[in-house]
Amino acid sequence: MRQLALALGERPAPTLGNFVPGRNQAALAAVRTLVDGLDGQVYLWGAAGSGRTHLLRAALDAARERGARCAWLAAPAPDWGAAHAARFVAADDIDRLGAQDQIRLFDLVNELRAAGALIAAGASSPAGLALREDLRTRLGAGLVFQLHALSDDEKTAALAARAAALGLRLGEGVLPYLLTHLRRDMATQIAVLDALDRYSLEQKRAVTLPLVREALADLEREERCARRLQARRSPPL
Repeated sequence: MRQLALALGERPAPTLGNFVPGRNQAALAAVRTLVDGLDGQVYLWGAAGSGRTHLLRAALDAARERGARCAWLAAPAPDWGAAHAARFVAADDIDRLGAQDQIRLFDLVNELRAAGALIAAGASSPAGLALREDLRTRLGAGLVFQLHALSDDEKTAALAARAAALGLRLGEGVLPYLLTHLRRDMATQIAVLDALDRYSLEQKRAVTLPLVREALADLEREERCARRLQARRSPPL
């Protein structure tokens, strides 16, 4: 249960390895190439939940592991000093940047085109961004990919493949139950599946729907007890 509680209570760190691409294979391949070469520019766009921030965070960590000096930029308070000193920059939610920050991003894009790598993301394609024309043009000059959120069928297939890789046999209805009752991002779903694998081995029981319900019910009781204990310890206002 401690393992399951950890998986549910802490969002797994995003990596290129735990990003489930679905229809976004080309985008993932481009991001890997960007990290490997530490050179170039990739712009990602799509609706919330499509994996934009996941890929940016994962790319930044992967570039850092390669020894690159990295910087994270995001509205409303981007750290421009760190960005101008970096070789690899990830800029998220650029559609939320104000007028002065748009000018600074334009300058940064030009710097990184000469020596460095930029991965940026926003809610719209470059042409649809409410930004300066010169900045939109610069962002559209690199590789541009629309990210598509996974369908339920794609999520189910990915989780089934993960279970097969673990040698884990799932009872009927387990995967739909996990998708319905837990956070739907794939990093969390895969972490919970891994935790259920460990839990079933500890309990020497198959991963059936009753076991999953039991585990989640136990976790809910533990969380309620923890909240009550915290409330007792908190001083009155």
